[in-house]
Amino acid sequence: MQLNPLALTALHLLHERPMHPYEMSRLIRERRIDDVLNLKRGSLYHAIERLERNGLIEAVETGREGRRPERTVYQLTEQGRDEFDSELRELITDVRYEPPRFMAAVQFLHSIPADDALKLLKLRSLSLESQVAGHDAVLHGEKWPNYERIHLIEMEYARALAAAELDWVKGIVRDLESKELTWDEA
Repeated sequence: MQLNPLALTALHLLHERPMHPYEMSRLIRERRIDDVLNLKRGSLYHAIERLERNGLIEAVETGREGRRPERTVYQLTEQGRDEFDSELRELITDVRYEPPRFMAAVQFLHSIPADDALKLLKLRSLSLESQVAGHDAVLHGEKWPNYERIHLIEMEYARALAAAELDWVKGIVRDLESKELTWDEA
C-alpha cells in the first residue's frame, strides 16, 4: 500500500502515542510539518478514515470535554506499524526522480518573450529568497522543548532544495540580462 504524505504523517504521530485528529493537526502546525510537506489540513480527517478502513489504525476511545465536539482517539495497529516502517524504508531508498511543476515551465520558457521570462524569473527568485529565509528562521530560531537536530532535518533538506533552485534561477536571470541566453520570439 502506498501512503501519501498526510497518511505517513498521521502514522508517524500515532507512532508517538494514541491521539485524536485535532491533536495531530495541532502538532503538524506546531512542528511546521505542513511547511515542508504542503499538507492540506482538511484532508487529515479523510486520511484518518482511510487508515482506519485499511486496518492501519483503530479507535481506542471517544470522548467529549465540556461543550467541545466529540473526539475519537486513534492508535496504530501492528499492521500500521509494519506499513509505516516499510513505506518509510522504501521512501528513503527510492531514488526515482519526480520532476517539480516548475520543470514544465522551464521546458517551455521559450514560448514567452525573453523580457517576460526575465521578469517572471526575477519574481520567482524573490519568492525563493523568502522561502530560504523562512527556512533559516525556523532552523536558527527558537526550538521546542526536547529539540534535537533530527526533528528539523526535513527543513534542512527543503532549504537546500530551495537554495539550489535559487542559485540556478539567478544564473538564468544573469544569462538573460547579459543576452548569453536568448531565443527567437517569432
